[in-house]
Amino acid sequence: MKRSTLQALAFAAVAALAMPHANAEIRIGVSLGTTGPGSSLGIPYKNAFQLIPKTLGGEPVTYIILDDESKPDNAAKNARKFVTEDKVDAIMGSNGVPSAVAMTQVAAETKTPMIALTPIPPLEGERAQWSFVVPQTTELMMSAVVEDMKKKGIKTIGYIGFSDTWGDLVYNAMQKLAPEAGMKVLTNERYGRADTSVTGQVLKVIAAKPDAVVVGGSGSPAATPHVALRERGYKGPIYHNHGTVNLAFIQNGKKAVEGAIAPTGALIVPEDLPDSYPTKAVSLDFTKRYEAAFGPETRNAFAGYSYDATLLLNAAVPEAMKKAKPGTPEFRAALRDALEHVQNVIGTHGVYNLSP
Repeated sequence: MKRSTLQALAFAAVAALAMPHANAEIRIGVSLGTTGPGSSLGIPYKNAFQLIPKTLGGEPVTYIILDDESKPDNAAKNARKFVTEDKVDAIMGSNGVPSAVAMTQVAAETKTPMIALTPIPPLEGERAQWSFVVPQTTELMMSAVVEDMKKKGIKTIGYIGFSDTWGDLVYNAMQKLAPEAGMKVLTNERYGRADTSVTGQVLKVIAAKPDAVVVGGSGSPAATPHVALRERGYKGPIYHNHGTVNLAFIQNGKKAVEGAIAPTGALIVPEDLPDSYPTKAVSLDFTKRYEAAFGPETRNAFAGYSYDATLLLNAAVPEAMKKAKPGTPEFRAALRDALEHVQNVIGTHGVYNLSP
């Protein structure tokens, strides 16, 4: 997966071939975990599509959204159904890293552009060629955590995270960044997204006597170890990642998660941005419309990722339409090529500039 430097974002793709077209409806398949342990994130991702225009590059578009139940196997099945049965031109998903990774294999096999809505590890071969990533990289976001730790004089860190690819991404980022800042990660405890108890893992973290703890979870399940740490008397600061900043985390953890520290994009606080900030207008407009539709204090980063993904497609579609007709392999290749050259697209999370 090639990457391009953006304002807080990273992407990947390669060039493609295409052929002449006639106007036709564009179809996009979206797999999200709106049930299961990842649903607290999947629902906001899905909600965003109620606020998205019904056209891409001036062409009519249909978004086909399926629930993958927060299961990677289901995400892969949905991706394959989108391509083979629904004849989509691109796929998006999912809100869980393992599910998104599973979808990249289908994207490569079927030569269908995929926009990952969650951070995924670096890919190789054709999986890298057909995959684009919207969210900020894990290392970028955790660098803000390490910077804050350094200011507070923290030297030792306890880690507990998901027992999957997301837990690995956060842990690996900390393992790289912490030593560079003169810190040491003392533990690597894991738990399942659906686990309701993490007593054993938390006791091991506390026994290591870290100055601070990092939780490599996301959504409401990220509150489970945080609550357990406080219940067992841990007094140090507890840090999270950008997959944690949503209302469900607070509702699940209640008073126990007060004081949680986590990085997030500027979308969460657009009112506080200077007027000159490039994403302020887009972020503020989206946040106002989202909270008008779903209630006060429902703003979140995840809906913004869905919205930004459609902005990228909106910028790419006109170029792809010059070369091929939607619903064809040639259009999928042309769309990939066009996505690869998108420039200066202002989204809710950053300004997107893609390159080969």
